[in-house]
Amino acid sequence: MTTTRLKATDTGPALRLLSLGAGVQSTTVLLLACEGEIPRFDVALFADTGWEPRAVHANLDRLAAHAERHGIPVRQVSAGNIRADALDPRHRFVSMPLHTLNLDGTRGLARRQCTAEYKITPLKKAAPELLGYPHPRRVPRGVYAEQAIGISTDEFTRAKDSGLLFLRNVFPLIDLGFDRARCMEFLAERGFGETVKSACVGCLMRNLSELRCLLMITVHWERYPLVEQHPEARRWLQFTANIGRAWNTVDAYGRAVGDHLAFCLTIGTTPEAARPDVVAAWIGDMHQRPNPNGGVGLANSTIQVRIVGVRSLLQDSITGGKA
Repeated sequence: MTTTRLKATDTGPALRLLSLGAGVQSTTVLLLACEGEIPRFDVALFADTGWEPRAVHANLDRLAAHAERHGIPVRQVSAGNIRADALDPRHRFVSMPLHTLNLDGTRGLARRQCTAEYKITPLKKAAPELLGYPHPRRVPRGVYAEQAIGISTDEFTRAKDSGLLFLRNVFPLIDLGFDRARCMEFLAERGFGETVKSACVGCLMRNLSELRCLLMITVHWERYPLVEQHPEARRWLQFTANIGRAWNTVDAYGRAVGDHLAFCLTIGTTPEAARPDVVAAWIGDMHQRPNPNGGVGLANSTIQVRIVGVRSLLQDSITGGKA
């Protein structure tokens, strides 16, 4: 007696998802779905690292409202706060590609695993739940979600399978022949021309022009003209703002370094060349200045804050900005 094994028939995805980063490519994919150029998504998922630029969140809010009007809900998932985890010694390791200074004085670079940990993994965990099979239930064979990812033709080498039977990746931009430039044209035609690249604030894969575009609003340079004119001091203060320090801290540090730069100018030196006796002279000078509230010398609390700010700059200069 013989038996015939029937080959399972693919009945199509049970769910259509969009991996939404709120950057140029994924925004294009979402708008294409809203316009009916590609199949509509059941849900668009934004994996929040907890440290996204303001411009990305602003675009996400606008996209969510636009997509809702076209019947596509936008939901957020998260694997935690990437900044808090990086600063937490109890966290298993830092997954950002941070520059490091080793004990022997050599420099290194931490492994870049942040995309997998904070972007890809939360989306993979969300898929079975949305399919109706939350952990630990197994997704039945043949049941799967289709996940669209915004990868354009100029970066086609990034297009990969999910590695999971219940999640199949598709790449609409590649299918349509869209490169990044075409995506930007498409967005501009629809009033989304200000869409920025999606990457967390601390991403060292950015270049300086992108950081200035996204983050210059964090520092009010008109308050610290000498800091703005000094490349190393400017980079340090921008970094201080980028890592999420409170505005009053950034302001205090900016004024502190500006004051130190002014003192260095009066004696013909720079912070890089200044010896400890120059720093001591600067501190002594603050103790001898007229106090705006009467008397002589700045308040001890003001002097201490300025010392802390300048010490932070000098330590940063010693390590070459590689913390």
